[in-house]
Amino acid sequence: MTGTFRKAAAVFVLLCLSSIVYGETACALAGGAPYRIVLEAFPGGDITVHSERAGVIRLGKVLSVPSSTRWPAFTASRWGNPGTVVATAVNALHILVDIEKGRGRTVSILPKETFAPASGETAFFLTDIPPGRGIFGAWAPTVGSRVIWRKAGNHSGEKTTSIQAFQSFEIVVTPEETPYYVEIENRPGGRITAWTGSGPIVLGRVVRPVAGSGRFGGTQFQEVGRIRANHPGVIDVSTSPEGIVGGFQILPLEHAASPEMSSAWKLSQWLVAAPKSGGFVGRKPLFSSGFVPGPSKEEKLWDVWSTYGRRSLVLARILGGPWQWMPEATGRNDTALKGITHLRLYFPFTEEPQKTAGSN
Repeated sequence: MTGTFRKAAAVFVLLCLSSIVYGETACALAGGAPYRIVLEAFPGGDITVHSERAGVIRLGKVLSVPSSTRWPAFTASRWGNPGTVVATAVNALHILVDIEKGRGRTVSILPKETFAPASGETAFFLTDIPPGRGIFGAWAPTVGSRVIWRKAGNHSGEKTTSIQAFQSFEIVVTPEETPYYVEIENRPGGRITAWTGSGPIVLGRVVRPVAGSGRFGGTQFQEVGRIRANHPGVIDVSTSPEGIVGGFQILPLEHAASPEMSSAWKLSQWLVAAPKSGGFVGRKPLFSSGFVPGPSKEEKLWDVWSTYGRRSLVLARILGGPWQWMPEATGRNDTALKGITHLRLYFPFTEEPQKTAGSN
């Protein structure tokens, strides 16, 4: 993380949260500016973003198209909503087409020169956009963003199993109100607390704390202390500099119980979280509608607030000390994060913070 980015990140965090720290009325970060991602579903087709704030921006083109959809898709896709983005990451977007026999059917969008195992071998649009940039970075959609498929003649629908029948599709990104940040006490039984304009809300408890870093694919395309991926069953945090693999994952208890996640109960690279009530999987604010990878260090949106505010940010306290930048940890290291006693995950925003009525 560069010094420039750290200073900018500190500015927006302090401006937004100083009112909470000093007991004043909190600043409002509800919603934000909506936009649309349009992908022409044929080789050579354009990939553009349409935004009232930034206008129309061409981000890249389609290199190849899928010959099928993938079923069964990754396990957590079953907790998404058909016709929406079910995973957002620096190295892939996954769209949930349908749920069949309790398993998701997906089609994916990949950046150039990468491969995401969850996409399958024939069920993805390959683009010329670099990983961690464009729709995989600054313009990444949130989990739950609506997808509209369009046939020739502008006929549209929100669910399909025949990708070849469609000329284009749109991903409609509508930012929703989120907490300012979520704080996690990294110990068994530790509280998971969302800080909102109305004060703290306990969302759940830690079942198993994180203590180590692991070789999670895609973390090489993100910076230290930023979100690599989010889907209904995971928050993936990078702890490694761009170009090097390393990170950890936060899992809801329901997904940690999935057979393929048995390692989460044996190894130290996962933090398992249990909800206070109901369920966590596919639910706001942690596992839907909130987190995105955000702009890379060279990307810009339409102003300083959108550019820096939409960058994911994860801070830590070591042995109960002051808040600091996430410590760097690369590869598999089972004890690299053992000293972390608290985590803070800041939610992205695109609007300048405004004090609510009646505040100083």
